[in-house]
Amino acid sequence: MGSLVAAMASYLDAKAHNGLWLLRIEDLDFDRNVAGADQRIIAALYRCGMRWDGEVTWQSQRLSQYQAALDTLAPHTFTCACSRKEIADSRLRPNIDTGAVLVYPGTCRTGHAPDKTARAQRLRVPDEKQAVIEFHDRLLGKQAQNLSTEVGDFILRRADGFWAYQLAVVVDDAAQGISDVVRGEDLLDSTARQIYLQGLLGLTTPRYCHVNVVRNAQGEKLSKQTGALAFDLNLQSDLDLIKYALLPAAHHLDLRLNAHPRHLDEFWTNAIAAWQAFV
Repeated sequence: MGSLVAAMASYLDAKAHNGLWLLRIEDLDFDRNVAGADQRIIAALYRCGMRWDGEVTWQSQRLSQYQAALDTLAPHTFTCACSRKEIADSRLRPNIDTGAVLVYPGTCRTGHAPDKTARAQRLRVPDEKQAVIEFHDRLLGKQAQNLSTEVGDFILRRADGFWAYQLAVVVDDAAQGISDVVRGEDLLDSTARQIYLQGLLGLTTPRYCHVNVVRNAQGEKLSKQTGALAFDLNLQSDLDLIKYALLPAAHHLDLRLNAHPRHLDEFWTNAIAAWQAFV
């Protein structure tokens, strides 16, 4: 349901503004990818009546583009030998743990100990006074984050060699000409880092819109880790699909539909109109 809500919001936004809706499979966590999961995602979107424009893009097929961006950013990067535990144990800076984000204390900024092995590639952020990134979210309004005190120098390529989400989405958004990013509020914290990267790479910053994520009774974001059920592709009729999947997702987005749709086309026509009135 959480993924359906995010997909629905971005789809409605594209259609409400006569735009293109692009489908990108973000599959860079190679050790966590499940065989066939991408095809099940594609099938679920299609079954729901969401039709994407152009070809599907897989991030796993774009590794050379991420390397090119990292090469461009070389003057602003350094290698880091710190483990996550070492960062968590550091008490060199205040607010070392801001929610789920461990603030990097800058240990390897000027080089790491010769007896330690470089583990990751990090981007050096500005000093505190120059590190505030401000942006306007279309739903949440004015946002600001101090990269120095709230994030620290952040990873572009992980210790396992995998590319970080921050770099990959910035490169891909620019390559695909993305004008608007619509996604879950759980990714709001990533936005300032992406805007800073866009500036260093000379790329255009898209507009951002973050919607409420779906949570369980304990207040946790729905995910595989919290036991969320997979999308049920066995809903045979359009009416069942609308009743048990699409309408609950629309209601979570606070959309006010003017009718009780019985067919997919009818649902999407009403939902697009409701989104236009909402955002």
